[in-house]
Amino acid sequence: MDSAALIPAFNEERTIQEVITRLKKNVDLVPIVVDDGSTDRTSELAKKAGAIVINHEKNKGKGEALVTGFKEILKNHPEIQYVIVIDADSQYDPEDAPRLFKALREGNDYVTGCRHWKRDVPFRHRFANFIWRTTFNLVFGTDFKDTNCGYIGLNKKAMRIMSQKSYGGYIIENMMLAHVLENGLKIKQVPVRVHYPYSRSIVKGSRFFLGCLIFIIEEGLKYRFGIELRFYERIERTRLIFTKGK
Repeated sequence: MDSAALIPAFNEERTIQEVITRLKKNVDLVPIVVDDGSTDRTSELAKKAGAIVINHEKNKGKGEALVTGFKEILKNHPEIQYVIVIDADSQYDPEDAPRLFKALREGNDYVTGCRHWKRDVPFRHRFANFIWRTTFNLVFGTDFKDTNCGYIGLNKKAMRIMSQKSYGGYIIENMMLAHVLENGLKIKQVPVRVHYPYSRSIVKGSRFFLGCLIFIIEEGLKYRFGIELRFYERIERTRLIFTKGK
């Protein structure tokens, strides 16, 4: 078995078993759950569903959970050549996993999902993603249709690169995509379905939106022009922006 699903999870006892079961029905893979300091039955139920479970003693954020998972695969599962990252809250359909694996097997290093904006994404999320996507493409000189999708596929080369970095919470997708560009990896986007089971408060959502936007601009300027502002790091400490979390 050369494929795995890496599932970062924080208090997802309601959906974790369903996600694992649906994945295993569609792809012959090893499910690996990184329980990021959950206080519910996430770990117990993930194990019952047949997953390998790695536990963080405290919540470190989705980015750190992914790094833990990449290191686990590279160190203890040399047979695994391909991995997909999928959220534990059933936001993304496990039935779309074969599309990501197919793109990886075709020779791509890094595969991201591309959401159907009008069909699946509420206007509020669509607007924020339009700003992020447009800004990312402008400052990085790219033409991606989606820059914030959390449904991601990586081959072993990409895993090695990502395992060497440390990532924040909700900026993870942009940060990883930036590293992919910096390392010249081959990228492909494939269509995926998405569901939004909950929404953030306006205040929290605004802080999250601003934090990601500042990060994108700063990383893009560094990538394209070698300009390092270090403004994101300073403002994040003030808690005026919100980019940490599961």
